[in-house]
Amino acid sequence: MGMMGGFGYGSGLGGYGLLGGLIGLIFNVVILVGIVLLVVWAVRQFSRGNVGASYGGTIAAPPRQSARDILAERYARGELSRDEYQTMLKDLS
Repeated sequence: MGMMGGFGYGSGLGGYGLLGGLIGLIFNVVILVGIVLLVVWAVRQFSRGNVGASYGGTIAAPPRQSARDILAERYARGELSRDEYQTMLKDLS
C-alpha cells in the first residue's frame, strides 16, 4: 500500500475533488425526483378507474341528474313503492 492508505491521490471523490462530489449529489437528487414523479404519475393513472371522461389530465364530473331522474331511478330499483313514488313526484311538481 502507498502513502494514502490504498486510496490513491486526491480527496477520495474519484479524483475530481469537491466538484465531483457536487455533481454526484446533483445526479442522485435528479434520479430521486424522477422516481418520485414516476410513482405519482403511476398512482394517478391507476386510481382513475371509471370515474368519468378524462381531458387534459383532469377528470370530468358526471352530468348532474334532475330530482325527477333520481326519483325514477329509485323507483326502478325498487327502493320506493308506487304510492311513495307518486307522492314524491307530486311534491316535485
